[in-house]
Amino acid sequence: MANKRVDEPTGTETVGHEWDGIEELDTPLPRWWLWTFYLTIIFAIGYVIAYPAWPMIDRATAGVLGWSSRGDLAEDMSAAEMARSGVREQLARVSIERLPEDSALMQQAVAGGAAAFRVNCVQCHGSGAAGSQELGYPNLNDDDWLWGGDLKAIEYTLVHGIRQAGDDETRTSVMPPFAGAFDSAQLDALTDHVLALSGKANANALGAQLYADNCAACHGSGGEGDRALGAPTLNDAIWLRGSSREAIKRQILQPRMGMMPKWEGRLDPVTIKMLAAYVHSLGGGEDFVEVAEDPEVEVDEQP
Repeated sequence: MANKRVDEPTGTETVGHEWDGIEELDTPLPRWWLWTFYLTIIFAIGYVIAYPAWPMIDRATAGVLGWSSRGDLAEDMSAAEMARSGVREQLARVSIERLPEDSALMQQAVAGGAAAFRVNCVQCHGSGAAGSQELGYPNLNDDDWLWGGDLKAIEYTLVHGIRQAGDDETRTSVMPPFAGAFDSAQLDALTDHVLALSGKANANALGAQLYADNCAACHGSGGEGDRALGAPTLNDAIWLRGSSREAIKRQILQPRMGMMPKWEGRLDPVTIKMLAAYVHSLGGGEDFVEVAEDPEVEVDEQP
């Protein structure tokens, strides 16, 4: 049995244990600590009564207040959905040409488009929208556009896609294969001329003539491209399939054509409009040239 005694210096009883001449005092807890402890017990009892606490087979006890985390989440989601509904209604009413005139609504559209992009577009264009030269997915951050980079043009591309079978209004362009049309020297000369258009090689007469005879009709005499045809610009430093001599030769001999599905029918018109706003905001978006400054002037909304 423990040998308890009263410690003379402190007047406190010991617990009766001793280790190497050291004894433990049975010092009582401070009153404030005891009262705090009692209050936590009272609070815990009240919490169990008021809120869900005891787990059961398929649910927890409801609590007298009827609160639940799921119910709270449902209320927050309902409020957020109502807020989104208001924005979507505004977006549905405004033509995409007029969207930049409302900066707050434009910001909402960009935010919604960013979310839609992460779900539907990153698989090809990447999370940063940088695309892939190896796979032929366009970089959406630059200012090079095959068919136009204003909001209306981007929306049209999203709606109808690129080379989408079964859609008569889809974006489409065709570059014929030139395999067998040139010998080795001619192919080298033409490749040099294409590179020379962007200052990456020296110009040569043979390549210039071959280009004029076979390529200028679509790409322009100076490599400026043609958006009406979907012919890419060749006189800048932006390349869809790569700028190496090998990549250019391969594209001349056996052109590779990309395809983007149309999103009409997969996404609702407002979501497509938000996607267009987001893509436009990435850095290469272009201003409208046909929208009148006078807001009373009717805007042509036909693509």
